[in-house]
Amino acid sequence: MRNILVPTDFSENCNKAANVGIAMAKLYNAEVHFYHLIHTPVDWVKLDKLKEKRYPETLRKIGAAKSALRELEKRAEKEGLECRTFLEYQVETTKVLKHSGHFHHDFIITGSSGTKGAVRELFGSNVEQIVRKSDVPVIVVKEEEVSFPFKNIVFVSDFDEDISEAFKHVISIAKKCNAHTRLLRVNTKTDTNSIEAGLNPIKTFVDKFPELKNYSMYVNNEPSVETGINTFLTYEPADLIAMCTHGNTGFLSLFSKSIAEGVANHSTLPVMTIKI
Repeated sequence: MRNILVPTDFSENCNKAANVGIAMAKLYNAEVHFYHLIHTPVDWVKLDKLKEKRYPETLRKIGAAKSALRELEKRAEKEGLECRTFLEYQVETTKVLKHSGHFHHDFIITGSSGTKGAVRELFGSNVEQIVRKSDVPVIVVKEEEVSFPFKNIVFVSDFDEDISEAFKHVISIAKKCNAHTRLLRVNTKTDTNSIEAGLNPIKTFVDKFPELKNYSMYVNNEPSVETGINTFLTYEPADLIAMCTHGNTGFLSLFSKSIAEGVANHSTLPVMTIKI
């Protein structure tokens, strides 16, 4: 991992994400980039200094954003990290992704805004779109206080598709954090597999990763996947939920779009998504 992007609106959850970004960059000896977008009433980059004065409120917001970015930069530099900050105008989800693609970020870490873990609003953008369309893994930090380094990671899948490349990102983080990885499959009312039958695809999957030592396997029988995950977390605490996505087409076959977004929206834990 060479560099990490942390889009921020300076909210409480985004500040938690900044802490995770700095800590993860330190673990990987990576560069960390902080990125903020501001909505402007006009095309700001085309204004000269005299015309900028016509928009005192926008100037105030820009000044506050520059100051907040500088504080984040100081925090990263205090940890001995290489850090860059970026301030852009006009709030569009695609700008975040274009920026990430341009700098070839290996990871995106951001915070949700709003209440009760909702991920819908971030600097006027839609975090769900970033999660769906990002070509690199994304961690969305939520309401829960983040425990980092992660010690317990829950990786949820049906394990029927080839997700080997995506899972390597989970292994990398687990190894760096010395974390225990819990592999979870949820049997729903549409799936008549026994617990033992549900474990078989997980066992086959794990055989591909002989380097994976610190793990355990679980199958839950529940009415829905989201319920299964929530029930599992009541007796097997975790620091991070990890899932795979198919990008624009939604999540793996185990998850309908509504289920996956329900998990992402309603969980107070950090949620990591990896595109396959």
